[in-house]
Amino acid sequence: MKIENTINGVKATSEIEPRRLLVHFLRDQQRLTGVHIGCDTSQCGACTVLVDGTTVKSCTVLAAQTDGCNLHTIEGMEEDRLTTVLKQAFNELHGLQCGFCTPGMLLAARALLADQPAPAEHDVRDALHGNLCRCTGYQNIVDAVLLAATRLQQTSSVTAES
Repeated sequence: MKIENTINGVKATSEIEPRRLLVHFLRDQQRLTGVHIGCDTSQCGACTVLVDGTTVKSCTVLAAQTDGCNLHTIEGMEEDRLTTVLKQAFNELHGLQCGFCTPGMLLAARALLADQPAPAEHDVRDALHGNLCRCTGYQNIVDAVLLAATRLQQTSSVTAES
C-alpha cells in the first residue's frame, strides 16, 4: 500500500506492506538509524519518535497508521532550538554514556518542554518514564532536562524584554 507523510520536514510517498512496523519503515526504508531497536516490546523507548508532535514508540505503531502524519526522528532535529539546548545540557551534565537511549530520551524531553516549558522534577521523570537507560542512573538525564528548561526560560525572558 502507499502512504504519504512528512518525515523530518520532507514530504514522502512510500510503498509499504500493511503490517510493517514504523520502526522498520524508518530504519530500513528511510535509513533513519537514529531510531533504535532495543526491546521490540515497547518497554525501552529507544525507538521513540514524534508523530504529529506526540511521542510514540515506533515498535508499536504500524507505518500505515502514520499516513498523512508529520514524523520527526532525531535526525530531523538538528536545527531545532529545543533539541539543541537539550543536547548541550545532556553533554554538560553527562546525561548520556553509551548513547543508545539518547535519541529517544531527547525526543521525549523535547515533547515535554514543548508542552510544559517549566517542568518540575517529577514532571521530567514522568515524561521519561517509558525510556530506559542502562548506563546513567537517570539523575543526570533529569538534571539535564531541568537545565535545558531553565536556559530556555531565560532566553525567552531576555527575548520578551527586548
